[in-house]
Amino acid sequence: MPEPGQARSLVEAHVYLDLAVSGGSAQASVTETPDGWLVRAGGLEVPVPYEAEQAARRTGTTFGTGVSELLDPGQWTLIGATYASRALEGALFFTADPSPDPGRFQAVVADWSYAADALAEALKFLPDGAEALPPETFWTELGRSARDAEPERFTRAKLESDLAFYRQSLADFQRLHAGDTAS
Repeated sequence: MPEPGQARSLVEAHVYLDLAVSGGSAQASVTETPDGWLVRAGGLEVPVPYEAEQAARRTGTTFGTGVSELLDPGQWTLIGATYASRALEGALFFTADPSPDPGRFQAVVADWSYAADALAEALKFLPDGAEALPPETFWTELGRSARDAEPERFTRAKLESDLAFYRQSLADFQRLHAGDTAS
C-alpha cells in the first residue's frame, strides 16, 4: 500500500502514529471534523470516520473492524509481541509485590488484551485456507523485515498458537490475581 488510508478506530490511529512518528501518540492532537476525527502528530494526519469508530465500539474490537489500511501484519505481530512482553514483565512485578494496586492489575490486563487484539489483527490478513501470510500483505519496511527475519512466525499455526497463549495468559492472570487488588 503506497499511501496510508484511514484508521478504523482512534486507538489504531494512535498506534500508527507511535510507529510512524517519534513520540507519536504522546504528542498527537485530535480534532473533530464533520465526518469524524483527524489525529495529527509530526506532520502526519490520520482520519478516523465516525462510522469506523462506532463500528469498533459496537463490535468490541480495539483496533477496528475489517483489515487495517495503516499497519501490515508484520507490524501487528510485532506490536502484539511488545504488549505481551510488557504484560509478562508487569505480571512478574505484580506477583512479586503483594501490595494491592488496581492500577497495576489493570495495566497487565490491558497489555495482555492489546497483545491478543494486535495478533488478531495480523490474522485478518490471512486468506481462507492459506497456511501463511502472503508476502504481498507486508507493505512496510518494518513488516517485511520481520517476515524476512522469521518467516515461520507468520504461519497460521504460529499466529493462532501465539494468540491462544496471549488469551490464556490474560485469563490466567485475571483468575489468579483479580482478588489481589482489593484493599
